[in-house]
Parts: sequence; C-alpha cells; structure tokens
Amino acid sequence: MSDPIHSTGVREMPEEERPRERLAQAGPEALRDAELLAILFRTGTRSMGAVALAEKLLRHFGGLRTVARASLEELRQVDGIGEVKAIEIKAALELGKRLVAFTDRDRPKIAGASDVSDLLMVRYKDYEHECFKCLILNTKNEVLKIVDVSHGGLDGTPAVPRDVFRQAVREGASAVILCHNHPSGDPEPSRDDIDLTKRLCESGALLGVRVLDHVIFGDGRFVSLKDRGLM
Repeated sequence: MSDPIHSTGVREMPEEERPRERLAQAGPEALRDAELLAILFRTGTRSMGAVALAEKLLRHFGGLRTVARASLEELRQVDGIGEVKAIEIKAALELGKRLVAFTDRDRPKIAGASDVSDLLMVRYKDYEHECFKCLILNTKNEVLKIVDVSHGGLDGTPAVPRDVFRQAVREGASAVILCHNHPSGDPEPSRDDIDLTKRLCESGALLGVRVLDHVIFGDGRFVSLKDRGLM
C-alpha cells in the first residue's frame, strides 16, 4: 500500500499545504527541497503528484547536491523526469550558483584568497573531477570573466600557458588568478601544482599579465599558494 503523502497530487492537497500557496504565505525558506522542485515541475505524472515526483528524484540521487551534479541524461533516467523537467532543474540550479557567486555585484573585486573562495567554492562543490579555472582581472582587481581552462580526470588536468592566457590577452587583462580543485578533498598543493604555478607566472610575465595567486579547492577548504609563499 502506497504512502498517502507520496501519492497525493498537489491539487488534492489542502490549499495551505500546496507548495505555491505555502511559499506565498510563509516564504521560500519554509519549503523543503522537494516542495521547491515541485513548484518548478508544476505537474507530476499520472501515478504521482509533483511533490512525490520531486521526493523520488531526491531519493534517487541522494539529495539536492547530487542532483546538481547530474547531467541532463542522468536526470532523464528517473521515471517521470522528461527532457523539459530536466532542463528546468538544470536552469534553476545554475541560476542559484550564479547568484551565490556574484551576489548583487556585476564585477566582484578580489582582495585575497577568501574572496576567490566566496566566488568559486559553490561551483567547485559540484565537480567530481579536476577542473582548472582562471579569473581574469582588470587593473582594479575586478573580475572581468571566469574562464574554464581545462577539465581532467581524478588525477589531474593539464593547464598550458596558451590556454590560460589566451582569453586574458584577448580581454586586455591586467592580472589573473589561477584556480583548480582536488577531487580527493585535500587542497594541499602538490609538487606538480607548485611547479606549474611557477611556469605560469613566468609565462604571464612575458605577456605582461601578472599571476596574483593560485587557489586550490578541496572539500569545503582552500589553500592559497601566495599566502603559503609558494609563488
């Protein structure tokens, strides 16, 4: 016998329990993840309502964080999640990432590694493989663009000067900040990380683009090579 809560459609719920009505009355903070997803879905399937479908999705992936990591194809593998709903999920979660990353500023200003963490930590939480990024800065150390330089496997990702500085030169950047993650969760820099940073600093100097820092992200932690005196 199915759980009556899971089998009830949104329209069959008491009005005060419907996600849209609850959001309007109590605010979005009062809603569970499944209820917020249900608002995106608007409808469920013939056998379950939107809330039950959202709960099924969260159970399948083990939580919202893993849902955010899933590809469109992986989302569509959940029965009841078609292409439209999968796209809606990805779009909504991407908006959330961008809002957290940029808050209400068009050009965040970088004063230190903690500012880099505030800008990128939420993005790196979703990566299971190594990803190398570059912050392109103007003369005021404001972020002009965040460039994806390369993606690799669990053991590393290649980052060559050409890929790092191509966009920086094109944008007329004054400086860059290098960033990558360690999928192991330990942000401690390796010898390869240190050697790569030195090579990129030398390459940047030839092009007139300063490398201000190299920030490595782990599981909720980060290390600044500049703060460590390693560059």
